[in-house]
Amino acid sequence: MERKRVVVKIGSSSLTNTKGEIDEQKFTDHVAALAKLKGAGHEVILVSSGAVAAGFRKLGYSSRPVTIKGKQAAAAVGQSVLIQAYADEFACYGNIPAQILLTRSDFSDKKRYKNAYETLSELLERSIIPIINENDTVSVAELTFGDNDMLSALVSGLVHADQLIILTDVNGLYTANPLTNPDAQRISLIEEITDEMLGYAKGSGSKVGTGGMQSKLAAAKFAMNAGVDVFIGTGFGSLKLIEILDNNGDGTYFKRSDKAIPTNKQWVTLTEASGKLFIDEGAVNALQHGGKSLLPAGIYAFEGQFNRGDVVEVYDRHTCIGRGEVLYSAKELEQAMGKRTDELSNAPIEVIHRNHWVKN
Repeated sequence: MERKRVVVKIGSSSLTNTKGEIDEQKFTDHVAALAKLKGAGHEVILVSSGAVAAGFRKLGYSSRPVTIKGKQAAAAVGQSVLIQAYADEFACYGNIPAQILLTRSDFSDKKRYKNAYETLSELLERSIIPIINENDTVSVAELTFGDNDMLSALVSGLVHADQLIILTDVNGLYTANPLTNPDAQRISLIEEITDEMLGYAKGSGSKVGTGGMQSKLAAAKFAMNAGVDVFIGTGFGSLKLIEILDNNGDGTYFKRSDKAIPTNKQWVTLTEASGKLFIDEGAVNALQHGGKSLLPAGIYAFEGQFNRGDVVEVYDRHTCIGRGEVLYSAKELEQAMGKRTDELSNAPIEVIHRNHWVKN
């Protein structure tokens, strides 16, 4: 089998029992499969939920806390329990894990995005298994990544993964809820995620986790656009991940997009925009169809206060057509917009270079 870089996401419902504690049978099954996958020569990155679920009972909660501070406290306790359990179990196979906690800002900030990539690359080069979770103890929004579904997609794009495997307690996407509709049919292969499919997934989820099938489809869509194949489903035994790579998994497969967003542009799609640029018809055609950069001459107005290196949205009248990293501050652009490049001195030629531009 061809060597692949694989990101495996294990959700809370697939890792814990109904009491919110780590289920030893599930846990050892997952680690055995991960070790088998690595032993077959593949590079393995694990995105693991379960910190909040593993920690809330130790804080005296009878069920998963609903407040942000409760979840953060549970994560602070549960994360150490979780990573120690992984370290002990992986040691049985001669594998060494590394813990990495991330927040959304690690993907939206250009320097932190690059640093995360370099750290993960070094760990993989040294045959370490990175175990990634959201840094719940410092997150200001409750479970930002939706039970780590989107986190796993972001990681898979960041590291140029060949495959993202999202393990859950439902064996793929159905045309209706299979628990309530006996006529529900599973969809085996998806090449494009539509609004209709998102409707199929509405309302699914578990009491232990926070991400339902809609969350997983959103994650799959991002990963596909980043050039990553995706599998969502279930499996049992030490060979389950290898079977999934062999297209024999119990779930739904998603085919990667042929027009993947390059890694150096992915952070542009994730960060919060600092302003808006309004451009004329010629600039729209150059960006949308000519593969060109955005020049000062094509801009007739802007909104917001931004600095060089910030991300701004670009508008054709009232429609946002994309976004990019701006090479001018708002103050500099005020003096330059509408002017030809030969009218400018000591200023960048491009306002947004095509290598840092992402179309909607």
